[in-house]
Order: sequence, then structure tokens, then C-alpha cells
Amino acid sequence: MEQKIHQGRNIKRFREMLGIKQEALAFDLGEDWNQKKISLLEQKDVVEEALLQKISEVLHIPVEAFQNFDEEAAINLISCNFSDNAMFNNKVEIQNINPIEKWIEALEEIKRLNAELIRAKDEQIRLMEKLIENNKA
Repeated sequence: MEQKIHQGRNIKRFREMLGIKQEALAFDLGEDWNQKKISLLEQKDVVEEALLQKISEVLHIPVEAFQNFDEEAAINLISCNFSDNAMFNNKVEIQNINPIEKWIEALEEIKRLNAELIRAKDEQIRLMEKLIENNKA
């Protein structure tokens, strides 16, 4: 028995994963859209290709994700991998990313880029002053 992909439900899942409300998606799709129309759209098994393309552009998600994502298959894949790991006593390695460290790294990069901009600006000012001085002479 072939599992049918529910494109509307996939739109809803991806929208929710991105933290976007129905009203916000409606706004991004244009003035003839509202929350109620998004709700109805998310109930449709199949969504028109042109509309899928527009939603894809708004959410920055490939059209194929809406057309092919099968939640049941994904859950089965995850549960099988989890069961295999438990059965063979494999350790699941969890990478611990400290958001504060990442934030500090980003701030350091911003400081470095700002310093580059200031150096470039100072160089431009020196060149302009030289041109002005040469034109006075």
C-alpha cells in the first residue's frame, strides 16, 4: 500500500518548523490571502504547482520538500536507527554547541570587519586630503 504525500500538511509542518504563523504566510503570499485561506490550503492533499512554487519562494524551502516529505517514513527511519543503536549498544554522540561561544565568535568577526572598514575609510580620507592639497597648489 503506497503512502500518499499530503502536501498541505507538509506546508503546515515546514511553516511551523520555521516558526511562521498562518497570518504571516498569508501576508507574504499577497493581499488576496488571509489566515483562513492558509488553514484551508494546509488541509489539501495536493496543492497546485504554481502555488507550491510561490510558497517555496516565501519559505525558502524547495518545492520538492512539500511534494515528497513523508513524515511516517522519516519517523520509521529515526526509530529504526534509534533501535539499532540501542540494540548494538552504540553511543549516540551529541555535539554540544555553546550558543554563547558562537555569539562571541560572531561579535569578534563583526569587530574585525568594522576595523577593516575603518582602515579603508581612513585610507580614503588620506587620499582625499592629498587630492585637495594637490589641487590647492
